[in-house]
Amino acid sequence: MNYFSSTYLTRFFFLCLGAIVVCFAASFAIFSLYFIAKVALIVLLGMTMLDWLLVFAAKSPLTFEREVNERLNLGDINNVNLKVTNTTVQPINFQLYEGFPVEMQDRSTVFKTILAPGNTKTFTYQFTPKQRGEHTFGSAFFVIASVFSLVSRRFEVAAEKTVAVYPSVLQMKKFELLVFQQQKTSVGVKKIRRIGNNSEFEQIKPYVQGDEPKTINWKATSRKFDLMVNQYQEEKSQHIYCIIDKSRNMQISFEGMSLLDYAINSTLVFSNIALKNGDKTGLFTFSDKMGTRLPANRTAGQMKRIVEELYNQRTQFHEPNYELLYQSIRRTISTRSLLVLFTNFQTEFAMRRVLPMLRRINQKHLLVVVFFESTDLQELAFQPMKTTSDVYVSAVAERMITLKSRMAMELKQNGIQTILTTPADLSIHTINKYLELKAKGAI
Repeated sequence: MNYFSSTYLTRFFFLCLGAIVVCFAASFAIFSLYFIAKVALIVLLGMTMLDWLLVFAAKSPLTFEREVNERLNLGDINNVNLKVTNTTVQPINFQLYEGFPVEMQDRSTVFKTILAPGNTKTFTYQFTPKQRGEHTFGSAFFVIASVFSLVSRRFEVAAEKTVAVYPSVLQMKKFELLVFQQQKTSVGVKKIRRIGNNSEFEQIKPYVQGDEPKTINWKATSRKFDLMVNQYQEEKSQHIYCIIDKSRNMQISFEGMSLLDYAINSTLVFSNIALKNGDKTGLFTFSDKMGTRLPANRTAGQMKRIVEELYNQRTQFHEPNYELLYQSIRRTISTRSLLVLFTNFQTEFAMRRVLPMLRRINQKHLLVVVFFESTDLQELAFQPMKTTSDVYVSAVAERMITLKSRMAMELKQNGIQTILTTPADLSIHTINKYLELKAKGAI
């Protein structure tokens, strides 16, 4: 065998040996990976089983409690608390899906956290009801997992609860404090002193800011070397009625609430102020036919009766029958009374059509007509005008605002007390008008 033949044989031998080594190494690697994968799969299955046991071991791993008042306030923020307690000996990762009332239209809010064993977590959200009546909270749903998060479990907690939404008692208490405490000027509510000549003299007292200059007692001032004023006692037990129009014009919405609901909240506030002031209050509602007729009274249960009557009012999609209202007032109210009518006029024709009846009511009683102007129109009228379309929209909105002002002016020219207000300022303007009329002795 020559040199070249031996060289080729040597190379071929080492090549075959290398191939055998590579095949053996590959086989060993494949076997090792298979073994590792098999071990990993067994471990994963074991952990999954353990996770399943941890998640499903307790029948009720979490307890749920919803804290919400039995009575909610219309148009006000009401807090709802959700208390979740971990009753197991392991931490739980969960997602809570609350059974929000249908009126909230909320299906995306989810409460999430990891809760340690035995701990309690409280979630709080706000519910602002825009409609009176019953609102139902549904069941709560949990999706839970353990620390491994390999298995999840969904379970339901039956927590249905129905609450009643009443006219806002919070607003009633708020305005009661504003009127009868020394905190009136910050929001526009002011208590006006009586300046009529037929009021009963009560006492002489030092002058304070806000007293009517005409009541200054100059003789007492000269003796005391300080401004002194006569204070008069207001006449009590006068008859005051709130009259609420429930026709289709009051169904117009502002910030999610109808004008009827604004009128109902304001009626509750106003009636409470009048009762606290010593007057008798009553309630009328009407649309195409008469609704509630609650005689004026100042007994202890009158406020409760007013609340219950206001709670049950619903808009009637008909035209208001003012002739029927006039006949009902004529038959029911025998003494001269203050009548506060909450209504809404969309056109001058609608206002002039009922004007004769309003004048006839005003002949025997003191009538105050309260109707609404739209803040949306004000925004459109004074918006920046960038296009021709904006100019036209602004002009139409300004014309409608002017139309409302003309209607208010025409009512005043016919001797009818008038309040033109936005829904948000309704209670403030109504209370101020009442205090003004009391101060003038007009009732």
